[in-house]
Amino acid sequence: MNKKEPFFHIVKRDALPWYQAVGIRAVAIVLALVLCGILTTITTGIDPIEVYKSIFTGAFGTERKTWITLQNLSILLLIALALTPAFKMKFWNIGGEGQVLIGGLAAGACMICLGDKLPNGVLILVMVLASIAAGAFWGFVPAFFKAKWNTNETLSTLMMNYIATQLVAFYTIVWEVPKGSGKIGIINQNSNAGWLPQIFGSKYLLSIVVAIVVTLLMYIYLNYSKQGYEISVVGESENTAKYVGIKVEKVIVRTMLLSGAVCGLVGLLLVGGINHTITTTIAGGQGFTGVLVSWMSKFNPLTMVFSSFLIIFMDRGAGEISTAFGLNHSYADILTGIILFFIIGCEFFISYRLQFRKKAEKEVQ
Repeated sequence: MNKKEPFFHIVKRDALPWYQAVGIRAVAIVLALVLCGILTTITTGIDPIEVYKSIFTGAFGTERKTWITLQNLSILLLIALALTPAFKMKFWNIGGEGQVLIGGLAAGACMICLGDKLPNGVLILVMVLASIAAGAFWGFVPAFFKAKWNTNETLSTLMMNYIATQLVAFYTIVWEVPKGSGKIGIINQNSNAGWLPQIFGSKYLLSIVVAIVVTLLMYIYLNYSKQGYEISVVGESENTAKYVGIKVEKVIVRTMLLSGAVCGLVGLLLVGGINHTITTTIAGGQGFTGVLVSWMSKFNPLTMVFSSFLIIFMDRGAGEISTAFGLNHSYADILTGIILFFIIGCEFFISYRLQFRKKAEKEVQ
């Protein structure tokens, strides 16, 4: 007796042209918006078009809102860029949050301890070096143990997050102003010592310019440099990398130094350029969101701009929804989750296709 074939098979596609891949993603977003609209109508009775308008208003309703959206986009983008070299090497760096925190702590320490001892230009230079070095060191520690003893980098980088958080919590109490408040407050509010300079008189532009520069440099580094090639080879196969003479341990350490350094730079921007203080929540969970951005973009620095924009756009719109319709922030998170689910799910249809069973020939009587 012949076995009945399955109704369909999953077959790997050949590489799709870029416009077809973009088209599939666009269809996924449209379907997600339709589903979100249906759920909004059913659960709240609110016109979904008005909700979408409110999200847009929250992100771009005023000039100030637009600048804040772009600034938040630049920070998330920088963190995703920092994590990407490690991920492309298949080193699962979940420690972006801690690396940002420790970079911010180094910047804050320089502002507090050296603010009245060094000229402002020298102080800022010291802050830059300290933040980058601190972030790089935080990336070096798990990389060294991975390269030397093949420890689990996911656990080690995750644990480094907790250590960084507790270090910031400890020094928050040491430096708290006023005593007993449990917070540091604005650092050097009167002298502005260590405050990063504004570009063209705008307090928002610096992080945006840094993000643009780092995006371009990271794209060139990963795609056109010898080090970027080595990262790709190690990510494909460590055995192949060793066979062609690449020192895998060296690549692991070097790549994590880079990832940590860029995260440390983000910490500097947050403390010295945006918030002018340091708290345990200054990174706002974006060290973990950056993981999603990097994966959604398939480790392409240019594509990360659009992935970061989508997440920040929805996040900024969440506050407007709660204000305009009395819905809490979680409702916008639900909408964001649905959209991201569709976007991530559509990658299946970009890489694979369904091949359905052909109609069986009629048996000869």
